[in-house]
Amino acid sequence: MLSKKITRALISVFYKDGLEPIIHWLAKHGVEFVSTGGTQEFIEKLGYPVVPVEKLTGYPSIFGGRVKTLHPAVFGGILFRRDDNGDVQQAADFKIAPIDLVIVNLYPFEETVAKGGRESDIIEKIDIGGISLIRGAAKNFQDVLIISERTQYPELLELLQSKNGSSDLEDRKRFAAKAFDTTSHYDTAIFHYFNQEQQLPSFKSSFQQGKVLRYGENPHQQGIYFGNLEALFDQLNGKELSYNNLVDVDAAVNLVREFTNETAFVIIKHTNACGVATGADVKTAYLKAFQADTISAFGGVLATNQKMDLAAAEEINKLFFEILIAPDYEPAALELLKSKKNRILLKQKQSLTATRQYKSLLNGIIEQDLDLKTDSPADLKPVTTRVPTADQVAALLFASKICKHTKSNTIVLAMNGQLLASGVGQTSRVDALKQAIEKAGAFGFSLKGAVMASDAFFPFPDCVEIAHEHGIEAVIQPGGSIKDQDSIDFCNRHNMAMVFTGIRHFKH
Repeated sequence: MLSKKITRALISVFYKDGLEPIIHWLAKHGVEFVSTGGTQEFIEKLGYPVVPVEKLTGYPSIFGGRVKTLHPAVFGGILFRRDDNGDVQQAADFKIAPIDLVIVNLYPFEETVAKGGRESDIIEKIDIGGISLIRGAAKNFQDVLIISERTQYPELLELLQSKNGSSDLEDRKRFAAKAFDTTSHYDTAIFHYFNQEQQLPSFKSSFQQGKVLRYGENPHQQGIYFGNLEALFDQLNGKELSYNNLVDVDAAVNLVREFTNETAFVIIKHTNACGVATGADVKTAYLKAFQADTISAFGGVLATNQKMDLAAAEEINKLFFEILIAPDYEPAALELLKSKKNRILLKQKQSLTATRQYKSLLNGIIEQDLDLKTDSPADLKPVTTRVPTADQVAALLFASKICKHTKSNTIVLAMNGQLLASGVGQTSRVDALKQAIEKAGAFGFSLKGAVMASDAFFPFPDCVEIAHEHGIEAVIQPGGSIKDQDSIDFCNRHNMAMVFTGIRHFKH
């Protein structure tokens, strides 16, 4: 077990909350304290003697506090090997006493950046001595116990109490692993700050919160979610989110956030929208969205951008669904929706903030900007003799928003703030259109006067030809095919309106 008794502790922390019970316990059991600055004052105010670091080093804190602990008298006490005769003799020669416990938490670099601090303030929050103490203590886990984050204080106190002030090798290795997690996360944050300007082609990411899922995409796959879901959602009801739940929730919140100045409702199934609509209220938007595909909505993920009221909840409660996401819930609506214990109800507390996305592939990771472009009236370039009406422009932009969040190749058919049907993930754009037309017919929609959106250009005029046969009157697409003119000419001959955006929204 290689148990080690703690006799001397170096404590230097930025945050003092939660530290007091540990100080009392250590002092009660005769542990000597070595400390600096504010931590030293904190311990002394509790009534205990402290050996100032400057007494060990022979130097005061210098250069505005940049140099305090960086000295062999400190690091030697941490790093010398207690089972190495040469190290022990050198420690005796230089009068270096062992340090058995190091408690450090780092300057709040990330917090300072997040608050928009001045560069000079941010730079001074790059911890040097603290991170060196953590690394040194973790390296010598054979002899030293390292506490690198204040979240570990309860665990440390329990360890001290249960093992009478000692630690076993297994304990020290566990805390050492966490210490290197702390330092690597800290350095990653610093790198990202500097790399905003430098743009070095280096991939680094660090998440300290990980949740083991029941399984991954399939039961034979292990899954872990890294991130802080609690910052984004309050879960008000239901079972734990699964891997597939998380994927669909991501799709739902990304699509619904496209609708900023109107009440919207989306229904997601396997990351694609099977229902999307806007309306005067949540109930109206939901009923319109549900109408698009009453079959696929079964077991789907639902989201709205408005407070869930009782009238909407009464309609939604008739449907079996996995998850509902809303920014808030009326108490009566929440009570009704919670009637099914496994139904997951999420209250979204904040908007998504990510601007980059990542995907593992082959033997590496591919990174890109998130597609944050939402097509607007200013982006539309009419290319046909017939110019779309104001109502058609609204419908085209509505369809474009859905297209952007649907697996390519995709075609979206819409009218009056309602998804009529979509063809998704097809190897041929013609197949996608035929799928959408067939689906619209199956759910009783007429396509006369509808609009069509495509996530990429038409390489041939066949799609606009088929669209015309079914009464579609306006088209939105990126343009850019060498045969664009063929599609334009067909539209002109048949009094169809078509606009180009110049922006492709592929989602492979």
